[in-house]
Amino acid sequence: MTWAKELEELRRREALAEEMGGPDKVARQHSRGKMDARARLAALCDEGSFREIGKIAGRGHYDENGDLDSVIPAPFLFGKATINGRPVVATADDFTIRGGAADAGIARKMVQAEQMAHELRLPIVRMIDGTGGGGSVKTLEQIGATYIPAVPGWGDVVTNLDTVPVVALALGPTAGLGAARTVASHYSIMVKGLSQIFAAGPAVVEAMAEAYRDGSGNHEDAKEALGGSAIHTRNGVVDDEVVSEAEAFARARHFLSFMPEHVGQLARRAECSDPADRREEALLSLVPHDPKQVYSMRRALELVLDKGTVFEIGRNWGRAAITALARLDGWPVALVASDPSYLGGSWEAKTSEKVERFVKLADQFRLPIVHLVDNPGFMIGREAEMAGTIRYGIEAMNAIYKASVPLASVVMRRAYGIAGSAMSNAERYQYRFCWPSGDWGSLPIAGGLEVAYKAELEAADDPAAELEAIRERLAKVTSPFRSAERFNVEDIIDPRDTRPLLCEFAQLAWRRLESER
Repeated sequence: MTWAKELEELRRREALAEEMGGPDKVARQHSRGKMDARARLAALCDEGSFREIGKIAGRGHYDENGDLDSVIPAPFLFGKATINGRPVVATADDFTIRGGAADAGIARKMVQAEQMAHELRLPIVRMIDGTGGGGSVKTLEQIGATYIPAVPGWGDVVTNLDTVPVVALALGPTAGLGAARTVASHYSIMVKGLSQIFAAGPAVVEAMAEAYRDGSGNHEDAKEALGGSAIHTRNGVVDDEVVSEAEAFARARHFLSFMPEHVGQLARRAECSDPADRREEALLSLVPHDPKQVYSMRRALELVLDKGTVFEIGRNWGRAAITALARLDGWPVALVASDPSYLGGSWEAKTSEKVERFVKLADQFRLPIVHLVDNPGFMIGREAEMAGTIRYGIEAMNAIYKASVPLASVVMRRAYGIAGSAMSNAERYQYRFCWPSGDWGSLPIAGGLEVAYKAELEAADDPAAELEAIRERLAKVTSPFRSAERFNVEDIIDPRDTRPLLCEFAQLAWRRLESER
């Protein structure tokens, strides 16, 4: 006697699961320019590597004889897969089944996916497309009572943030729990024109969209205006915006290539054909002599880091600092760099928040930090004060001081005030290099000469000539070589030596990190 009949039923149930919400709803998903959940899993993971768990879970409907008539699959898929040859937990919401609503699914399935990640120390990728909430008004009538909300398994979500890399891709309208699952990640992505994030569920969003609807009466435009990627990748809710699902999958894979599989494991070095001793002539003229002129910090990254390895995170928010993952002689590093093209490089509240989050990520996953510095200070003015800039700035400074991974800084131009002191931990060994263009101090001297030397200028026969003479004297005092003479800075270097010296740092830093095992 065999189990052929039972296996036949298994195959039938699997086939029903693969139909998802049915041909009409799958076609509707595709007509919106969206991939279905199964296609997304195939596109994200290494070819043929996805092994689904709980495939036949759902809600069965039976005839009067108790035989299976049909199945509505659970609107949440997950399983074990590989990305870049390394094991992960891959999950995807199925919007074709009641818009991905959690109350149409099985809560334990989502909980098991999260538990699998931290118990087996596997990165988890969430592809989120739907409300994911706990129910509707009709649900309450069916229950016959209301309840204080609770999220099954949220403790596992929190544990994952402390344990493994978590990537979230918002691939459609996400509200309530779906929005929360997107934000509770180490790296998050939205697709321009395809994704929206709302704090509330669909009924509330629909009402809000009505209120925000523009003069054309376009409902989709109203939803974009309320929670589209143009909003949430600029306020820091989500890290990055892409133009297609394919790009989202590529960026998720790229991010994970820099990460270890879990806390306690080290990230991996990559093969590198870029010479560690490469010296770029263009670095000599990168920083202009005129302190009011800006330059491209991203160009500096291209010249210093391994070619083609800079993976910027959060480009559209906190723009006075660039945060990126990159490699030096194949070694992965976390990079923070001032951007003088935005607010002169002054850190405002959002920039400080971004730096704080990024430094904590680097420390958690044991990535050495490289900081390229050109910071004239924390942003000042009424708007900066109203935004609580100093609070966020000090939190960023605290993160740098708490970080225990090796950190190297390169002062390319300015480092002023408290913000200047936040560039590295002055109470540890300062692995630091300064360019001849360095300009630092407790405050910028140039802007305060008229006040500091008011009496001398008023007494001078030619105040303009006297002011110029004062400037010339102070230019000598503020020379970076005077600081190096007193060992207030460790080394002034030829800018062309920046890459070789940072590659040396990366090797020593990873030697230190490997000794932690």
